[in-house]
Amino acid sequence: MPDHAKKVSLELGLRLAQVAATAELLDGGATVPFIARYRKERTGSLDEVAITAIRDRLKQLCALEDRRDVIVSSLADRELLTPELHAKVADAQTLTELEDIYLPYRPKRRTRAIIAREKGLEPLAQAIFAQDPAFDPQTAAESYVDPEKGVLTVDDALAGARDVLAEKINESMESRAEIRKLFAGHSTLRSTVIEENKGDAARFSDYFDWSEPIAKMPAHRIHAILRAEREGAVRVSIRPEEDPAIARLQRRFVRGKSAAAEQVLTAAVDGYRRLMAPSIENEIRSSLKERADQEAIRVFATNLRELLMAAPLGPRRVLAIDPGYRTGGKLVCLDEQGTLLAHTVIYPTGSDQGRRTAGQTILDLVRLHRIEAIAIGNGTASRETETLVRGLSLPAGIPILLVNESGASIYSASELARQELPDVDITVRGAVSIGRRLMDPLAELVKIDPKSIGVGQYQHDVDASALQQALNDVIESCVNSVGVDVNTASPALLSRVAGLNAKLAANIVAFREQRGPFLERRQLLEVPRVGPKAFEQAAGFLRIRDGRESLDGSAVHPERYDTVRKMAADLGCAVADLMRDAALRGRIDLTRYASNDVGLPTLEDILAELAKPGRDPRKTFETFSFSDDVREIEDLRPGMKLPGIVTNVTAFGAFVDIGVHQDGLVHVSELADRFVTHPSSVVHLGQQVHVTVIDVDPARKRIGLSLRKDAQSRNRKKHTSGAK
Repeated sequence: MPDHAKKVSLELGLRLAQVAATAELLDGGATVPFIARYRKERTGSLDEVAITAIRDRLKQLCALEDRRDVIVSSLADRELLTPELHAKVADAQTLTELEDIYLPYRPKRRTRAIIAREKGLEPLAQAIFAQDPAFDPQTAAESYVDPEKGVLTVDDALAGARDVLAEKINESMESRAEIRKLFAGHSTLRSTVIEENKGDAARFSDYFDWSEPIAKMPAHRIHAILRAEREGAVRVSIRPEEDPAIARLQRRFVRGKSAAAEQVLTAAVDGYRRLMAPSIENEIRSSLKERADQEAIRVFATNLRELLMAAPLGPRRVLAIDPGYRTGGKLVCLDEQGTLLAHTVIYPTGSDQGRRTAGQTILDLVRLHRIEAIAIGNGTASRETETLVRGLSLPAGIPILLVNESGASIYSASELARQELPDVDITVRGAVSIGRRLMDPLAELVKIDPKSIGVGQYQHDVDASALQQALNDVIESCVNSVGVDVNTASPALLSRVAGLNAKLAANIVAFREQRGPFLERRQLLEVPRVGPKAFEQAAGFLRIRDGRESLDGSAVHPERYDTVRKMAADLGCAVADLMRDAALRGRIDLTRYASNDVGLPTLEDILAELAKPGRDPRKTFETFSFSDDVREIEDLRPGMKLPGIVTNVTAFGAFVDIGVHQDGLVHVSELADRFVTHPSSVVHLGQQVHVTVIDVDPARKRIGLSLRKDAQSRNRKKHTSGAK
């Protein structure tokens, strides 16, 4: 581990002590949020991004060591491990280098070279490879003709010798490294249509005849072409021009212009085409996909963070509607904690009588349950339902809000939903999820697989384990930065708290149901299987409102309560007074409380937390409404300026909901008047924007939008010139 720490510190530009301390904490079972928040003195105040980078790189290096051990064991078992080879394996710095060293010794199926060696042709190959100008391969090969061994002619002998040489050239570490560099820097990806499948693959028509240097390919196009290949629409090759590759091998292996040299050149060409190029192409393909995966995962993680950290409405009594046409809208009423109070079905999009009845039902339920906000799912029939609700004589001050319902149907059919709402059917659960999502997006969305929320880019094509790790990191980071009320949180939310898991979360919920609400944090130690380590990791992120200990409602860790109490005692006041009185806090000299265990970074965090105990880092909730002038895609016209909400951000642009049941695309070129390297530098998920419609294609359900200031004038010029 010390060697790993040194390597990681150099790669990431961090001090060795920081990396070593972080590695030690991770090895001891500490979580990333806990280390970032409560162990700043140990790590030199590293943030979650740096700690995660250290964790991931250490995992990669451990995987390298595991592979190294397997290779050494394999070589030793087959009595191939010489001191020189062992030293080479031990010195390999990357997995690619390690595999190149192992390649000549790897157990393999009977290759053409192995067959040639079995026929006794290796001495001939060695003689040819020496490339003595006086050596005549044809004459030398005559002595290797042996029908009993399957060598019938001189040409057979020379072909077998070349097979040995081709494999030797392919397995040369130096030549593979050189050709790999050529592939990485100069390869072109080419895709061509598979004619017999052309009719069933029209959606991939852009890539039926495509070529592009891989060095500049964006992630979304890499995934699109690889998907087209996977689904049988196209054939894909990723190679540089052949001549430069052959020239490199010729310079490395061919000496002079003798007859033997000609044989070596022929073997090099064969080795490149048959062995090396396909092998390295597979490596480059893997690295290309890995690059695309990393970008897609980064985009997904960024979007998920924005979605989870969306502003909550807060604890309000909510009426939520999951709209529908034929089956009606499912309506539920929830109290401040999200508990289901009532549910029914309304038909606001049918007959006049149905609309009148629906309106009266809503008004009655609003009065009966003292409703404070109305949430409407943004799917089918949402705008019609919104129109009906806005036309009612509701009490003043009740906001009417469209809520993104992506994933609500996934939740409603889940085992978790059945456990939470066992006495209602799947449609009611979906409406409940919509209402709860308005109150607290984070608490509700953690119940849904992030891949079902629809904020990614080719998320189903990327490495599943890498994606899951990244998404888990984001969820854990968001949940712990906000904090969790231990007396109201669902098991799904509790399980995302640092140090907890699904089993411990279930035990906590069972404990509070049997014993009543937690009155102080240390009661968590009475919960089955919540030991000192789990308590240490989780306690600072769990909140107890209005409990026995005022600090339990804050992010101050219980291990620092004595420090706060000493601050209060030195000022002759209670801890609660410190939390109320800024003047008292201003008199605290933090240097008096610093020690080897508690440094200024932690003390500054404590002081900030005393000022705003349990503060929510999320933004303040803002209401939003779509334009009343458009409800369907057919209502759109180029040049219209409309309010919208960003629903997804990808490498090629941002999708915006403008209230017509079909998101429009703001291409990256239309995001701003200046050049934009990535859409996330301009917009973020959930952002309220005003866009200009530039193109509408109802048949294909495509809407082109722009955020550029000159979009309307450019659009007007285009249509004026068209009219002429």
